[in-house]
Amino acid sequence: MDVTARIRAARWTDRNKVAALIADALHPDPLAAWLVPEATRRHRVLAEVAAIWVEHAMFYGDIHVTDDLSAATVGFHRYRSIPPPANYRSRLADAAGGNADRFEILDGLLSARRPTEPHYHLAFLAVAPAAQRRGVGALMLTHHRDRLDRIDLPSWTDTTGTCQHLYIRYGYTPQEAITLSDGPAITPMRRTPDPDSRGTVRAAGGAHAGDLDV
Repeated sequence: MDVTARIRAARWTDRNKVAALIADALHPDPLAAWLVPEATRRHRVLAEVAAIWVEHAMFYGDIHVTDDLSAATVGFHRYRSIPPPANYRSRLADAAGGNADRFEILDGLLSARRPTEPHYHLAFLAVAPAAQRRGVGALMLTHHRDRLDRIDLPSWTDTTGTCQHLYIRYGYTPQEAITLSDGPAITPMRRTPDPDSRGTVRAAGGAHAGDLDV
């Protein structure tokens, strides 16, 4: 992909493709194996749970994608408290089955560490495997950073060790890590807005999905 690819707001009709993209990008991550230990079910469960949050972001946040839907950012406007997705527990049980408790554990741990200050919550940065290591992750984060710097808003995300370096390049500062029982460590990261950084594209290899929860 050309790193000058057009980025646009996602449409309602894109939601299932964005959820599948998140599952594709997250599937190799150790967090995915912890959430869904059964390899044969993993991709389907990840996509169906992601679909719940993608739909929710359409109402309480925003989603930006490349024109070919090979990359996406999914985030929430946490200027104040927002409700959980409608019928979340029953929908999660339908999507994740016996793995629902793991998603609930993750949700509780991340929610407890989330700041109370108004901020933008970057829930997912997902790049299709075929488009990775071509600068697409850098393109998406540049677009994301410039939007938030324009409105002077802090940003928060949660990462695994495989992608921290990418966020650090874009001004995110690691916080105290969260270690899942028998699972990977997750590092919350905060970014303070910097109006002087707008328009500066920084090269970065690879692309990564954020944690599968908000």
